[in-house]
Amino acid sequence: MDTENKTNVPVTDNKSLAKSSWSGMHPIAEMERAFDRVFGRRFSSLWHRDASPMFDNFFEVENRRLPSLDVIDRDNEVFVRAEIPGIDKKDLNISLTDNLLTIKGQSSSEKKEEKGDYYRHEISSSSFARSVTIPAMVDSSKTIASLKDGVLEITLPKAEASKRRNIAIQ
Repeated sequence: MDTENKTNVPVTDNKSLAKSSWSGMHPIAEMERAFDRVFGRRFSSLWHRDASPMFDNFFEVENRRLPSLDVIDRDNEVFVRAEIPGIDKKDLNISLTDNLLTIKGQSSSEKKEEKGDYYRHEISSSSFARSVTIPAMVDSSKTIASLKDGVLEITLPKAEASKRRNIAIQ
């Protein structure tokens, strides 16, 4: 990993804040899975075959989408990559609660233009929050996050108990 041009992004561990009496079942994670089931498929039976479903652009606001995420489960770590163009490190918040990773970001811009009698002043702001369930228990104290060219990369080392092991057949 080329670290010379990357900027480290702090990751917050909210484990102590999220103790739940639902052993192993986090209500936000369950809600996220329900949304993924609903919005992640195309509902082709509800429209004609040539028509696009309306959910393709459901989360678009001012030409912004929720960041696309890649979650890669490796032997010793879970690697997450998110596309977040135009968001600065200072405008990002990454948190990890149990096995729920949340990425929040915001941006704002102001444009002024004056030409003779013409005057334009636009102010815009947007924000997003995206959560994903990590497929293994991780050691949050060793988590590393970096941001370069609009791509956020998070490396979450697996806890010893979650590491993949080969089982010999007897």
